[in-house]
Amino acid sequence: MAEYQPSLLSDRDLKAAEVSWAYPHTAPTAGLSAPELQDWKQRVQTFQHQVGGAPIAEQGDLFAPVSEPEPTAIDPFTLPQRNADFWRGQFTDSGNAALYFVVDHEVPILLYVGETVKANQRWKGTHDCKRYILNYVSAHRTHGLPVQVNIGFWPHAPQDRKARQQLESDLIYTWRSPFNKENWRFWGTPFVGGQSPD
Repeated sequence: MAEYQPSLLSDRDLKAAEVSWAYPHTAPTAGLSAPELQDWKQRVQTFQHQVGGAPIAEQGDLFAPVSEPEPTAIDPFTLPQRNADFWRGQFTDSGNAALYFVVDHEVPILLYVGETVKANQRWKGTHDCKRYILNYVSAHRTHGLPVQVNIGFWPHAPQDRKARQQLESDLIYTWRSPFNKENWRFWGTPFVGGQSPD
């Protein structure tokens, strides 16, 4: 398999850019056959499609206290897509508190849900999810299957850490995002192996 050649285009030029996860080595494959990989994705998509079809929100009271949004009120599939290397850019600030979602838009399925207090810095350094995604993309490349993994940020997350983490947890359990450890019992761990890229 050929080494990955990162794109020279900016995020603006890549309207629906596939996440490059541009690291200088080839990730190990997950060891799934093409039919097993497609079946795994279909099971995740079937479950998440049911979640996405749930009623979103009802008319609220204008004078009621502000409450946190329901997990199904946030649609991770419609957030602006960003390349995973976005954090390598130059930013004038560290970013705001946010929830973020790693999505394979080819299927589509939500792979991972996370939260951060500094959206422009979250992916710097080591993050286990980078390895899972690298393995996931590599498995698709091995079998010649299309894949389009991107990250989207929801910038309306609560500033309060406990409230933000509670909403993150609710989203993880609602969507059963397969790369979050809390959901490994549902989907297995076919993409966890290998070294974590920096």
